[in-house]
Amino acid sequence: MPLFRALDEQAEAKARPRQRSLRNVRSTGSCRRNHDDDRVLSLARLCLLSLADNMKDLWVKDYADNYLDQYSFRYIMGPFNQLPGELVEELTWLLAIRKQLSRAALHLLLVPHLRGLSLERCPGLVTPALCAHIAARCQGLRSLDLSGAQQLQPKVLCETLSRLPAVRSLSLAGMPCDGSVIQTVSRCCGSLQHLNVSRCHLLSPAALLPLGGVAFNPSFSSTPSPLPLSNLSALDIGFGEQEGDSVMTAAYLLLSLPYLERVALEGLGPACRLIEQRQFSQADEFADREGVSRLHVVWRDRTRRQGMDGRRKMREAEWADDDDDDDGDEREESESPSSAGDGCDTEDLTNDDRPFCFKTEEGVSQSGLILQLRDVEGVTCESLGSLGILCPGLTSLSVNIDRHGDAGGRSQWPLLTADLQNWSGQLQSLSLIYSGPMVDLLPALQVAGCSLISLTLEGVKTSPHTPLLELIRVCPKLRHLLISAEPPAAPQYETDDNLQGDQNLPKLPDLRSLKLSFSYEHDQMKPLMSWTSLKEIIKCLLIGSPLLEKLSLISLPCLLNCALQDALHSVNLDADLHADSTGSRPLPLGRIEHVDLLRTDVQMSTVKSMIKLSKRLKYVDVSHCWRISQREWLDCRRFRRVKVVWV
Repeated sequence: MPLFRALDEQAEAKARPRQRSLRNVRSTGSCRRNHDDDRVLSLARLCLLSLADNMKDLWVKDYADNYLDQYSFRYIMGPFNQLPGELVEELTWLLAIRKQLSRAALHLLLVPHLRGLSLERCPGLVTPALCAHIAARCQGLRSLDLSGAQQLQPKVLCETLSRLPAVRSLSLAGMPCDGSVIQTVSRCCGSLQHLNVSRCHLLSPAALLPLGGVAFNPSFSSTPSPLPLSNLSALDIGFGEQEGDSVMTAAYLLLSLPYLERVALEGLGPACRLIEQRQFSQADEFADREGVSRLHVVWRDRTRRQGMDGRRKMREAEWADDDDDDDGDEREESESPSSAGDGCDTEDLTNDDRPFCFKTEEGVSQSGLILQLRDVEGVTCESLGSLGILCPGLTSLSVNIDRHGDAGGRSQWPLLTADLQNWSGQLQSLSLIYSGPMVDLLPALQVAGCSLISLTLEGVKTSPHTPLLELIRVCPKLRHLLISAEPPAAPQYETDDNLQGDQNLPKLPDLRSLKLSFSYEHDQMKPLMSWTSLKEIIKCLLIGSPLLEKLSLISLPCLLNCALQDALHSVNLDADLHADSTGSRPLPLGRIEHVDLLRTDVQMSTVKSMIKLSKRLKYVDVSHCWRISQREWLDCRRFRRVKVVWV
């Protein structure tokens, strides 16, 4: 294996035709994506799997034995330099998920044309020495994920990021990242669009201000430009910071980052309310302490830019209409956009302290500003009103509902339902964190459920009378359903009359992933089986969701094994009825790839039936299933294509 300190330009030029041909091969399939219509692996994936299987015994062994600790190479000319960067990225990802990625393998895979590198699954490999290699060899990186790497000091991070000017997506979640790292990012990564610094406890909220170009720094000759961030996640940061800093920081970032579409920030909800009600004086003390411009100045600049953009678009639309006019008549209206009936006076447009007027279906925002947010995480019910005015285009929302607020949480339900009405018909993803009964959420879901593709309920309480059936009915388009709940406290009398008749059975034909997870006491061997009707609901969901790929049923308070057996029996009957059919309608459970059945009464015979039914199944977790013995688990080793986990 030839090794050189510099990349040979002639060798690189000879490799280009080969790279193009491999890209054409890769277009037939990807190792990250599963094929819906056939089970034949693509040529690209077969090649990558072969490379992964031979890495340790061939290339990695040779490099580790002869070069790893003896030399330090700026570049390594090896077999992977002739692969397209996309395939090298996928090979790295494949080795990581198979836990086969090593320091020597990383050295070989850090090729100059690599554009994406994710080490989230192996943070232990991320060391200062490796970061030096990344900075020296992969200066064209556009995506870098170092989440969870605890052994890197902020100084090392700064040195690495200062040499990666092309990076557009950066994840430093859970790392010892501080304000100096943010300053380096804002100064050196001018193309950054996605940033994740959640769980960085050394990072104070105010340290994020340089991202928007509003931080004061005497060494700068001029005010730095804001980053073109469209995605910012900074939850659970900073310890012991002054109260209110997160709200003020969020307000500054919302106003100074014009391209934000997805945001997860502490204090986001109160910041939206502050902006919408124009209570800018509340941030004066914060601005003086941090040495930044007053918040009303930042708001004025943002609304002025938005007004200019709005008038330009109106002018362009007006010119386009004139170009389409074949009659040649002179325009009867002035070219000034202020006379286009937008509700703003011409005098308002000449006043720098007043914004251009923006209309929404609900009216004009008091602040005169419309944010372009599409995905918001970390707000409460009290902020939804202001959020609905500032962000009329929202499609994804995560709300933390305080059960004890507003007289025990009862008076907030009409308000929550009314606020969700602002996005009715367009909201695609909804996450509700609530520690009260699930039945309380039903009115809100009846408003927003018709368009939902993804629904997450966390922390809810259940009983045998929980209207899970009604919840499913009001969300007919769901592709992802995740419910993390507390089980019923004790057995109660219940009837299953509401499940009689096929017309009442829940069906989610587009469902791809289903997760029902119930909490449990660690001193209990098995959950309390107190929700008997849940078994029928699960059976009907499995039968009515033929596209299901991932199934997680954890600590269920019902007899799951019977539900699975009934579903499998129904599938066998359906297969017999359609044996002579020429159609290709998918059978229920036929596309399952990943199954988690932890702490349930499932039996190994049921698991084997699922394995035989689905040729796509790769992983089954039956840990702590008390009806499965070690001998039965060992017998499953003959299913080599499926990994079965049991403890």
